Amino acid sequence: MDREDLYRQIQEKKTMLCVGLDVDYDKMPEHIKGLATSEIAIKGHLFGGKTRSIIEFNKAIIDATAKYCVAYKPNLAFYECYGEDGIRALEATVDYIRTTYPGMFLIADAKRGDIGNTARKYARAFFETMDFDAVTLSPYMGRDSIEPFLEYEGKWAIVLALTSNSSAEQFQLAEKDGKPLYRAVMEEMMSISSPDNMMFVVGATKAEKLAEIRTFCPDNFLLVPGVGAQGGSAEEVMRHGANDKGGLLINSSRGILYADSTQNFAKSAAKVASQTARIL
Repeated sequence: MDREDLYRQIQEKKTMLCVGLDVDYDKMPEHIKGLATSEIAIKGHLFGGKTRSIIEFNKAIIDATAKYCVAYKPNLAFYECYGEDGIRALEATVDYIRTTYPGMFLIADAKRGDIGNTARKYARAFFETMDFDAVTLSPYMGRDSIEPFLEYEGKWAIVLALTSNSSAEQFQLAEKDGKPLYRAVMEEMMSISSPDNMMFVVGATKAEKLAEIRTFCPDNFLLVPGVGAQGGSAEEVMRHGANDKGGLLINSSRGILYADSTQNFAKSAAKVASQTARIL
């Protein structure tokens, strides 16, 4: 999906919401966890155990929230921790979104970062094998760990810049040549890419920094996690970070996924997504 396609989705749906599919089996409603005792056939494949529970939970959340968002962002740690069950559930989830909601932007929240030949394999895994539109990346090892992801037309590298965790300032705000390291990283990444294939992660809890970032990075999309459970304000993010075409994907995960632990969990997720979408 290119930048104009993403803008078009934002304009049509009138929202910049991204729903994070950070699935925690222990937090699922009991009736969904109970599905692990039986199997379901999807496209000729049988899914049972935690795989089935994760798939059914994700499908219900996706169906409830699809009209309120333009993107989904599965965090791979929440799937990899379940081994084969989790990977199969992730693949089935991606396939469901691609089949049922083909205009949706799909982000692999993987935070990969390795030397060039390994990065090339990661790019192939996420863009060819798993058919994601974008993948989050750590730039710590330098430009050769990012460049292989930029070789795919219509695909995106989303580089960590200024994150929402409490210890981010230990490195990201340290100075390099008179400027904070996160800015040096962003400027270097901008020099090897374009706003058509590069986004940056800027946490919602750092909303006051967004206006400063827009002075030197006016056109790139920013992926902004941390709204909702982490305490970030969607209103503040919009006020400081939006550009003339939107330019933001504002992520909410736990606040939507676990709004309710009863059989009404999907309706509650839709309500929270709808409320958040109206702000955006």
